[in-house]
Amino acid sequence: PYHGARASQKKGLSLQANRKRFTGPPHPDRDRQFHYLQEQKEAFLQAGDPVISVDTKKKELIGPFKNNGRRWRAAPVEVNAHDFRQDAECIAAPYGIYDVGRNHGLVYVGISADTAEFATDAIRHWWRTQGKKHYPKSGRLLILADAGGSNNCRHHIFKSDLQELVDDLGITIRVAHYPTYCSKFNPIERQFFSQVTRTCQGILFDTLETVVTLMRKTTTSRRLRTTVRVIKKFYETGRKVVNDYKEMQRIRFDDVLPKWNYTAIPNC
Repeated sequence: PYHGARASQKKGLSLQANRKRFTGPPHPDRDRQFHYLQEQKEAFLQAGDPVISVDTKKKELIGPFKNNGRRWRAAPVEVNAHDFRQDAECIAAPYGIYDVGRNHGLVYVGISADTAEFATDAIRHWWRTQGKKHYPKSGRLLILADAGGSNNCRHHIFKSDLQELVDDLGITIRVAHYPTYCSKFNPIERQFFSQVTRTCQGILFDTLETVVTLMRKTTTSRRLRTTVRVIKKFYETGRKVVNDYKEMQRIRFDDVLPKWNYTAIPNC
């Protein structure tokens, strides 16, 4: 047995925290999907077509709640001892869209549920305000997404909302999902959300306006730019597709790993 800190140090021990590392067993098609996904991304970028990486960042309680990180201050800011949702002014759900080719990030802050409809509404707004402007000659879009969340590859409701989106916009949207447990390789995580977290660490999210103002300040030496919009629409959870959706759906699945790769074509 060890007696005190000095005895532990003499044994070569030091105080250590738990470290997140285990991600679950790798999917057998993991490497194959990574190569296929990279081929799709390069083909779109070389053709001058838009490639966006999407994901929902951690939800934030708006109010006097602790936010991890430290800032230079004369004294610490006092916050609630407990993070109870009922004490929050609202809950912000930041859905991010990172334009890979332009190195531009856009965050849509929702104050309702993180649903497939919320995700497709954000993509719709991005195309109308950013995509159509910067890619005027393009009639297609590649979306890089995680396997879960509001854009879950297994949920029919996302594919149903995606089909409505392409019918509305009149463009073809191709989706490529990262395998399970591989979200950290999604470009938005490494090149955008990590910078947003750095900008906002240690700041009190007392109002929704504070969240928006801080996230807009996110930038890097590589000229990353950030735009933030608030979506105040209420999104219903638990939505289901219509009974005959499977017979009516027009999603085209790839021959290569169709569970992760598919295309929504507008109804002309």
